[in-house]
Amino acid sequence: MRSYLILSMCVLFLIHYFIDLIWLEYIVVVFALLSFIISTMNSSGFPRWIGIIMMGTGMILEINKGTGLDGISEGILLILPLLCLVTLAPLLSLPLKLGGYFESVDSLLRNLLNHPQRLFAGITTTLFILSPILSLGSVRIISEFLSDLKLPSAMSAKSYLIGFSTAVMWSPYFASVTLVLYYLEMPVGKYILYGLGISFLSLLVGNVLFAIWERRYPLDRPSDPEIPLENRTRNQLIQLAMFTFFLMFTSLTIEYFTQWSMIVVVSIISIILPLMWGAISNSWKRLYPHWRTYLDQSVPMMNNEIMLFTSAGLLGHAIQGTTFANEISQFLTSVANQSFILFALAVMVIVLVVTYVGIHQIAVISALAMQLNAQELGISTLSLAMLLLLAWSISSALSPFSGLNLMVSRIVGISGFEVGLRANGLHLSIVAILGIGIIMFVR
Repeated sequence: MRSYLILSMCVLFLIHYFIDLIWLEYIVVVFALLSFIISTMNSSGFPRWIGIIMMGTGMILEINKGTGLDGISEGILLILPLLCLVTLAPLLSLPLKLGGYFESVDSLLRNLLNHPQRLFAGITTTLFILSPILSLGSVRIISEFLSDLKLPSAMSAKSYLIGFSTAVMWSPYFASVTLVLYYLEMPVGKYILYGLGISFLSLLVGNVLFAIWERRYPLDRPSDPEIPLENRTRNQLIQLAMFTFFLMFTSLTIEYFTQWSMIVVVSIISIILPLMWGAISNSWKRLYPHWRTYLDQSVPMMNNEIMLFTSAGLLGHAIQGTTFANEISQFLTSVANQSFILFALAVMVIVLVVTYVGIHQIAVISALAMQLNAQELGISTLSLAMLLLLAWSISSALSPFSGLNLMVSRIVGISGFEVGLRANGLHLSIVAILGIGIIMFVR
């Protein structure tokens, strides 16, 4: 029942996007609030209390601003596209599961065991390709493949964070990219090449640093003989890369010709693609069990995401226009007019401090994206988008309360502090410096 409520919310929002009816808007908001309440009831621990605090604070701020229920509705409507993306995007994985592509990835990684540096490159590159489609599920899948190999915790922590955090900066199938560009009203097509550039640079830096680390701390290499990859496995790996490219190309093409929001484009593709796969391959019987798993397990498991994204989105909207937000905006504008480097560092520090205490990136970066004006800052909208996404990527890796950090620390068995700062602090620092340098050239 819970899954059908959440999916109904998504479908109604997509209908509302194309048919702008006031009464339908209210229904969508009610469904979103009900989804938040149900998700909160089924959550526990620290995320639950953070979600309740952010939602309560957001509502209080809207009431104090005088916007009341209209402000609350507007804040929830602004975050609804992201909720749809998070809920529907996992459907993209169904064709990959049916096609046996994950087994090919498993074969590739096992084939690289005798070469730690190649294995590290294989893990990070695989996550770079899979993360846009599977989100955090990609980390879970790779960790299951490698669970019996007993890799060192430091190696796992480095590879998972480096591989996944790159996608945060470029993929239109990710909440970070779609949300920032949505608020800045910037087409994904004008940004994606720059995001890919910084992501490739991050991937390169991470692999170089691991090569240096591995020389200092050599890994025990298995004595098992290497088994060459079968042609079928090689072909499936190529098809997997082409599948990702096809998704990106299709999304950008539809956005370019229709001018629809990329979030809406991705949500629609997520619904249509599995249906097309089932029709073309005539695999409805094989598809049905995966659909049931999605309904019974995948959607209910999104309690924390739905709760945190809804509350953080409302809080980010509520902060906009407050005295505190205006003062921060004036401060950052003043700093930007004096030095771009100081402005970039100030944004980084604000995002890192706020997220490190448990507030989700959506709240702080949404507030900054809605509050800051690129022209007043003396920079381009592209530069502002790149900076905010760079800050999002670094904070998601460093913050011990981010979904990525929490999952990796649970998988490798070390604390969030060790996963973020100790295992990846140097890599993230170098990427931040290089990223800010690149943004200076395009601003």
